[in-house]
Amino acid sequence: MSTDSDLLAPLDLAFWNIESPEHPMHLAALGVFEATSPAAARHAAGLLAARAAGVPGLRMRIRDIWQPLRLRQTSPFDLHGPLAFGGAAREAAPDFEPLDHVRLHAPAADFHAVAGAIMQRPLDRDRPPWEAHVVPGEAGTSFAVLFKFHHALADGLRALTLAAAVLDPMDMPAPRPRPAEPARGFLPDVRKVPGLVRDALSDVGQALDIGASVARATWGARSTAALVSQPTGTRRVAGAAVELDEIHRIRKSVGGTVNDVLIAVVAGALRRWLDERGDGSEGVSPRALIPVSRRRPRTAHPQGNRLSGYLMNLPVDDPDPLARLAAVRTAMDRNKDAGPTRGAGAVALLADHVPALGHRLTMPVVGQAARLLFDLLVTSVPLPSLGMTLGGCPLTEVYPLAPLARGQALAVAVSTFRGRVHYGLVADAEAVPDLGLLAESLTAEVAELTVACVS
Repeated sequence: MSTDSDLLAPLDLAFWNIESPEHPMHLAALGVFEATSPAAARHAAGLLAARAAGVPGLRMRIRDIWQPLRLRQTSPFDLHGPLAFGGAAREAAPDFEPLDHVRLHAPAADFHAVAGAIMQRPLDRDRPPWEAHVVPGEAGTSFAVLFKFHHALADGLRALTLAAAVLDPMDMPAPRPRPAEPARGFLPDVRKVPGLVRDALSDVGQALDIGASVARATWGARSTAALVSQPTGTRRVAGAAVELDEIHRIRKSVGGTVNDVLIAVVAGALRRWLDERGDGSEGVSPRALIPVSRRRPRTAHPQGNRLSGYLMNLPVDDPDPLARLAAVRTAMDRNKDAGPTRGAGAVALLADHVPALGHRLTMPVVGQAARLLFDLLVTSVPLPSLGMTLGGCPLTEVYPLAPLARGQALAVAVSTFRGRVHYGLVADAEAVPDLGLLAESLTAEVAELTVACVS
């Protein structure tokens, strides 16, 4: 392994080891472009392959570590020598071939249907774990690109950076430089030992707090069988787009944040969906995990995932749309007061307290316990407000797609782009054959909230 390899950060290593064929741990984004010519999709595929060769982050593969190695340290748990045993590291693939990662598909009428079939296929773990799939539209007026990235390679923000690197160049603010790290040896500076001990004790206390909160979060849960799935390895994808102005109008009417409104829309849509499919929403209050990025905006940072989260019960059983929104606001305010490093939603931070070999041995078991902690993921992916193009073709829609945890039937991701809010839905295809109905329920819920705010 080359000397410029980076050990995976603890959470990255967890994502790498938690994966199974039925539950691939890749995230994705489905971008829809306006086609400027009949050959636009083929031209776009060629551009993606040509540009990928010049993006260092896309050349990185992930290699397991089974012997002591001296690697560049990037996080507190990136320990050298024997303590790296059983971990994994990123390194440049010597035989990187972009054409192995960029694929041109046959024309299709439904981009989301094609995306579902692609999402259920795991990425090749022996190659840099990413793919770009170009799908021409049957009418010839548009084409789609589905970018897939393994969660161990990139979180949402990092994936956005890598995808933007193969689109047409655009002027972006330069990231603030990261201060150079001092050289680190195998042994710590003895003058720092007291501080290291205090930090370790603090970390143990935080881990115990989070563990206790996780246990409390499982009490009194009121979910629904519709959100539970036996592993089938199948995937279905759907999307919904609503006007951002409508969301702002609701927020200005009742207060809170845009994110509060977006989460309340999910709660209302779930209520509609459950009632219309005959499962019923009475007494249902599923737990949603709301990831929180711990990255600093516009700051260059190592590639590792920096995530915590909030955990909240979605008020699906409340028939009043304004009451549902008020309940979401209250829950989010409570989470923000506690902060993203405390509470059950911060369970991802526990990864920092597990050595590399522990991740390899325990993550397959931990993955099966996700269902006990939360019922569905509701995550937000920030996008730049600037227009983006590929081969001169404007990007018009972006649907973020999140990984699906073991035992769960649905994951929801949301992004705002060019004046519209895009909801990306990923579901187990066998458990949720009517995912399109849930997508329609999202737009119907925005309309109902708008009416409730003006009446």
